[in-house]
Amino acid sequence: MRAVRFHEVGGPEVLRDEDVDRPTPAAGQVLVRVAASAYNAADDGMRGGFLPIPVVLPHVPGYDVSGTVEELGEGVTDLRVGDTVVGFLPMERDGGAAEFVVAPAESLVAAPTSIPLADAAALPSVALTAWQALFDEGRLTAGQRVLVVGAGGVVGKYAVRLAKRAGVEVIATASPRSTDAVRAAGADVVVDHTEQDLLTAVDGQVDVLLNLAPLDPQRFAALVTLVRDDGAVVSTTAFIPTPGDDARGVRAATVFVQPNRDRLAELVRLVDAGDLHVEVTRRIPLGDLPALHAEGAAGRLAGKVVVLVD
Repeated sequence: MRAVRFHEVGGPEVLRDEDVDRPTPAAGQVLVRVAASAYNAADDGMRGGFLPIPVVLPHVPGYDVSGTVEELGEGVTDLRVGDTVVGFLPMERDGGAAEFVVAPAESLVAAPTSIPLADAAALPSVALTAWQALFDEGRLTAGQRVLVVGAGGVVGKYAVRLAKRAGVEVIATASPRSTDAVRAAGADVVVDHTEQDLLTAVDGQVDVLLNLAPLDPQRFAALVTLVRDDGAVVSTTAFIPTPGDDARGVRAATVFVQPNRDRLAELVRLVDAGDLHVEVTRRIPLGDLPALHAEGAAGRLAGKVVVLVD
């Protein structure tokens, strides 16, 4: 089968388009014929060797995947050959930048039926990140307020929509190019961070500050004053510390997405119900994956890109 993988860590040039043996599912696993995988910044980090995830070399990137069940391993009873599925694969194992991938059965759920199967690969890890940040770490509930810093990105728009659906008031920051999209996702107030100072633009305090942007650490610490006593600061930017305020009971939490099959199935249900929009900015062929990694490494990628096998 065809696969793009790297045998050593390094720049995008270490990715090779190769012919490799098709894997065989072991007990508890399934073989998936891949429709698409999705590019994430962590793919760049693992290939570059600066994200501490213990991949086994050679490694196939692309831990978000959609496709069709091709073969069942022993003991798999809740999936059938021919099922269309979407999944967030274990990041240390081979991913979906290949014609086939072996996946633990518990990593997969039924794919959305309301969108193309390939586009479904854009959903799992980003939507799970938004959910876990808001509700698992932020502990948001209906009637509360959240400030989403960096809402113009893919995770940010999922966070805005999920928070609004939960009955939360949403204040969001965005640049002029993404203001309309953030407002369309449901934000009650959109602050143009290129023109306004958050410390004066936000009226009153919020229950949770969710940061999705590479803030200056001192600036980030100053924003904690916008969080009420016993609130929370949650961040997905693991390379800078997440500030809190122990004196006021403001918790600090840094999110690194975790697999959750039940939650992913719920997100798929929301997509099919029309309550959640799956963002796909570009679709590229598998052979263009090294060039896509080069864009990501240079910081030129915006939106969500899916990588098609066909």
